[in-house]
Amino acid sequence: MKGLEQGLQAVNAWVWGPPLLILLVGTGILLTVRLGLLQVLRLPLALRLVFGAKSEGEGDISSFGALATALAATVGTGNIVGVATAIQLGGPGALFWMWLAAFFGMATKYAEGLLAVKYRRVDETGQISGGPMYYIERGLGRRFKPLAIFFACSGVLVALFGIGTFPQVNAIVSSTKASLGIPSVVTAVILTLLTALVTLGGIKSIAKVTTKVVPFMALLYIGCAIIVLCTFADQVPHAVSMVFTSAFTPTAAQGGFLGATVMLAIQSGIARGVFSNESGLGSAPIAAAAAKTKWPAEQGLVSMTGTFFDTIIICTLTGLTLIVTGAWSGAESGAAMTQAAFDSAIPYGSLLLTICLILFAFTTILGWNYYGERCLEYLFGVKAIMPYRMLFLVFIAGGAFLKLEVIWILSDIVNGLMAFPNLIALVGLSSVVAIETKRYFTHLKQI
Repeated sequence: MKGLEQGLQAVNAWVWGPPLLILLVGTGILLTVRLGLLQVLRLPLALRLVFGAKSEGEGDISSFGALATALAATVGTGNIVGVATAIQLGGPGALFWMWLAAFFGMATKYAEGLLAVKYRRVDETGQISGGPMYYIERGLGRRFKPLAIFFACSGVLVALFGIGTFPQVNAIVSSTKASLGIPSVVTAVILTLLTALVTLGGIKSIAKVTTKVVPFMALLYIGCAIIVLCTFADQVPHAVSMVFTSAFTPTAAQGGFLGATVMLAIQSGIARGVFSNESGLGSAPIAAAAAKTKWPAEQGLVSMTGTFFDTIIICTLTGLTLIVTGAWSGAESGAAMTQAAFDSAIPYGSLLLTICLILFAFTTILGWNYYGERCLEYLFGVKAIMPYRMLFLVFIAGGAFLKLEVIWILSDIVNGLMAFPNLIALVGLSSVVAIETKRYFTHLKQI
């Protein structure tokens, strides 16, 4: 087992190594150029559309519901644990490279959302299906169907064995046990019942919950982080300076921090940034496809704000709280590091962070349940949906008692592999994205 784990670690390091990171950022750069800095020039419009989109046309849920479902899966433990890991490995400079990945990732997320709506279809039950598997097959052509199948298989595996189940369930169970003393069995039963109540109703039920929970959990976390930054306001300018200087010069060892090269800052920042906001991985467009809209570009703009909220706002606040409090160079790691930062400024900071962690993890379960369902529907049709939902609940119930490192590493690998077919499609269909974008903005001028 030890040899297998080491072998998978080596594969994981390659998958999430320079080839994928260069392809991810390179695709973002290509789309940024082709779209004329759309993520900057059209961000005000995109933010207005988040709540102001008319939600007209075919679709199962509102544009905001689609965004909330995507954010439910995206805003997760990575925003707390992932940022802490990146800064612990690469120093404060990792946060700069996280910003850079997010900047180009916004163009990628825009293209994903646009293509998801353009190439979506209606399944046998009248429900919308869309995402990379559809824009690969219907956009690039049927000869690329093996790529679409590869993506869908990866998506199902990640939903059942990876991000969608075990890591999230373990995060909730360990948090409630450590902070509140609730036994694992009790948490597992409650979590399974809550997941069943929401997911058995499909996307409309999931969106109904995420549109309420996601804004609440995001505002709670943002509020706590702002309190920490206000408490250490005198340290904020120095922290921002450290982010920029450490991005281009090696970070010296201090406290529990071992020091980091610029390359380590780049790699950890970009990898964790992409892992957090999922731009280019192909997951979010599965939710975007369900939006009620007549214009693919409109949902593209709404989708783009997901990366903005996830990384530019939430990950930035996490990173700055770790730096201003000095927690980044302490003895703690992961969630414990962020807890130390919160505890230094807020009474019951650990408890508030635990609540945020539970909500982040639970909504990630809901979002990935839907992603896996749509991938399976693409592969086997609607007859596979109900058995999948039941199997998903079994994995949620069992996930509280499993600590299989091999499965987690495998899920990381498959998650990374999802990106390759998706990025090939984004590059191949970049001209379609540009044409649809021009068509939409021509329409806006005529209104």
